[in-house]
Amino acid sequence: MHYFRIPPQYWRDRLRKLRAAGLNAVETSIAWNLHESQDGHLDFGDGGTDMQQFLDIQQYIKIAQEEDLFVIVRPGPYICAEWEWGGLPSWLLREDGITVRTSDATYMKYVKRYFDKLLPLLAELQFTNGGPIIAVQVENEYGSSPQKDLEYIQQLYDIIRDNGIVELLVTSDGASSGTSGTLPELLFQTVNFGGDPKGSFDTLKNMQPDRPIMAMEYWTGWFDHWSEGHHTVSNDTFRGIYEDILSYPASVNMYMFHGGTNWGFLNGANIGPGDNSNFQPTTTSYDYDAPLSEAGDYTGKYYIAKELIKQYNTIETLLPDQPELMERQAYASVDITERLNYADIIASSPMIESENPIPMEKLAINEGLNITPDSVLTVTAHVRDTVMVLVNGALVSQPLSSSADLDGFGYWRQENSQITLTSSEALSDATLDLVIENWGRANFGNFYYQYKGLTEDNEVLLNDEKLSSWTIYPLEFSKANRTGVVQRDADSRRRSKRYVHRHAKMDQRSCLC
Repeated sequence: MHYFRIPPQYWRDRLRKLRAAGLNAVETSIAWNLHESQDGHLDFGDGGTDMQQFLDIQQYIKIAQEEDLFVIVRPGPYICAEWEWGGLPSWLLREDGITVRTSDATYMKYVKRYFDKLLPLLAELQFTNGGPIIAVQVENEYGSSPQKDLEYIQQLYDIIRDNGIVELLVTSDGASSGTSGTLPELLFQTVNFGGDPKGSFDTLKNMQPDRPIMAMEYWTGWFDHWSEGHHTVSNDTFRGIYEDILSYPASVNMYMFHGGTNWGFLNGANIGPGDNSNFQPTTTSYDYDAPLSEAGDYTGKYYIAKELIKQYNTIETLLPDQPELMERQAYASVDITERLNYADIIASSPMIESENPIPMEKLAINEGLNITPDSVLTVTAHVRDTVMVLVNGALVSQPLSSSADLDGFGYWRQENSQITLTSSEALSDATLDLVIENWGRANFGNFYYQYKGLTEDNEVLLNDEKLSSWTIYPLEFSKANRTGVVQRDADSRRRSKRYVHRHAKMDQRSCLC
């Protein structure tokens, strides 16, 4: 269960439900891009960022101990987890030539700075210091990394130990990765899988004889991408695999026991090699078809797990009563009294002028939307990830209404997108805006250079003529950036007299290609 995917007021409820099922430990990843969303500004629950209320990792761990649970922490720095760029902060990409997840000196400089703040907080709560933390994972599924560098794992090991972590250090990988992503002489190996536990455990036993067997991730369900159906794993399949694990016998961490929610712009994605055409953004819901639903409700898998744990755990312990579900209620209607006006947002945003487009990561922005207004336009290659076209403030591109629209102009699947601009009035000296949105940075596989927006691969053309001299407005929808922009009366006209315009000669009917 990930603390950052659960509202803090529900932490105790979810942890108690986990303990009531008979489990004795909870595992959580730690998301670097939440705790350091801005370069050099750390937030562990009191840093004033928008996600502050979710970030008191020490409090989450202390509640787990109060609920009679051990804790396994996975601080990364890369965590995968279907989370934005696998938990890495996107501002790292402002550093030209940086190679994340390697011993690259620039990358490691930032990792060490972050770990030197995070790890002492965890060290206080180790089992040897009277806390519940019994193990810490180093990196995540590094055996699947396309750029393996074991010196990087050694440096992480040294930083973790130098910061006072004395508990068991582990790695987790698919069994087929063997020892390619770990240092067997220093780190305890665990495996991740969704099926065939015997095959994975036999492989692990051969690699690591005379040591305990553990699955760090048994995938109880699966995550969803936009435009796909909800993924499920049947109760019968879950029962069979979970019983095979317990009867092997092996220790097991259910991934996930409770999924939760991908808040805001923080969902991850999957991506194929090369261009952005196979981009698959993960949904806001991270229900995962887990034993506890996204809402914290019991499912059939919960009762199966509880039954099997009781059957195979020969050590009886005192368990809490299974908590009652929270009472449901129908919320009253919500009157919309505030709005964000497009022109006001632009007028209050910093402006950057550039001959060519610049990706979001090179600007003072992390997650969210990037707006690039200019005279007129076109997009070559694959946009990262969507683009809306406005002429004189009016939307002229197709808004997303069904999954079929993803194959059309303005979405990542189409290469060299074309759109015909039409208007009932002359379009000379018109203002054309491109609104470009990041739908999530990939968290697994070929994800190293996750630039969003318009990159060096993209040219913008009007009637086959390249457009240049861009004005770029990076937008970040944080509370601080919204202050002073919100209009209090939803029916009022825009009050600011400031507006943005660029002049360009446009025919009444123009082809963007």
